[in-house]
Amino acid sequence: MPDTINMKRVFSGIQPSGDLHLGNYVGALKGWVNQQNNRDNFFCIVDLHALTVKQNPDELRDRTLQTAALYIACGIDPIKSCVFIQSHVSVHAEVCWLLNCITPLGWLERMTQYKDKSLRTDSILAGLLDYPVLMAADIIIYDAHEVPVGEDQKQHVELARDIAQRFNRIYGETFVVPEPVISKTGARVMGLNDATIKMSKEHSKIRGHAVRLLDDPKEIERSFKRAVTDSYNEIRFSDDTERAGVNNLLGIYKVITGKTESQVEKDFENLKGYGSLKTIVAEVVIEELRPIQEKYARIMNDSGELHRILLDGGEKAAEISESKLSEVKYKMGLLNL
Repeated sequence: MPDTINMKRVFSGIQPSGDLHLGNYVGALKGWVNQQNNRDNFFCIVDLHALTVKQNPDELRDRTLQTAALYIACGIDPIKSCVFIQSHVSVHAEVCWLLNCITPLGWLERMTQYKDKSLRTDSILAGLLDYPVLMAADIIIYDAHEVPVGEDQKQHVELARDIAQRFNRIYGETFVVPEPVISKTGARVMGLNDATIKMSKEHSKIRGHAVRLLDDPKEIERSFKRAVTDSYNEIRFSDDTERAGVNNLLGIYKVITGKTESQVEKDFENLKGYGSLKTIVAEVVIEELRPIQEKYARIMNDSGELHRILLDGGEKAAEISESKLSEVKYKMGLLNL
């Protein structure tokens, strides 16, 4: 067990609302794995957040286990990091209600994701509006110092900061004020079919959009062969938006291989044609995912061990968060007997 006393605490999570893909791996999981030895980590499968849109109950349960198995398969070590399911720790939902009682409605209505998603639905559910308060509860009940997130979630972490500071002003110092941490490498993997939008679970069922972590090698090859490029036929990094497709392919190669931009460009300097670029990038991705897929298969074949990991993680998370909950309830005037 690592000595976590003097380490900064980290909280992050992924919804089990779709198939995990290369963007999740490069933008989140790979970074989580790399920091395990110098942070006190809490990595959650945030299944309560998934309920903000309609889910098939059987599929949600299956995907929750699959997501947990992929955490471990990608290299999250349950000895070094606490891995648990959000709904197994009831403190998250209870603290969300307590924080609702100090959070101005206007703070929630200004959230960009809420405004964007509400425009695409005829019926706006309360959970969609309240999603950021639950996310704030997730983070601050563990006194997390850092929250690794994508750029699209940064506003929600900033709201968690606002809520923590507001609570501290009203009731006295209680919560650590968290900081969003956005990876500078591979933070945004774009869609292979449209390099102007982020690779996402929402679009992962569109053929050729995403490389899913459990795709077989043939499917990965097909996805990269369909990847958009441009008419320049020049393999180098560029800030030109017209060259976003090639830039995306080079960025994927860069983060998977761990090379610098100049080293990446040197690897491709004698290459002719984008077809070869797509083939080479597909090959490095296939080799990166191969051991993950093999470990995932072993984990799913021994579901008892996975259940034990999740139960142990849930117990640890509950012990820490229940202590914070008792402090919050007392300061807000609720009677503890």
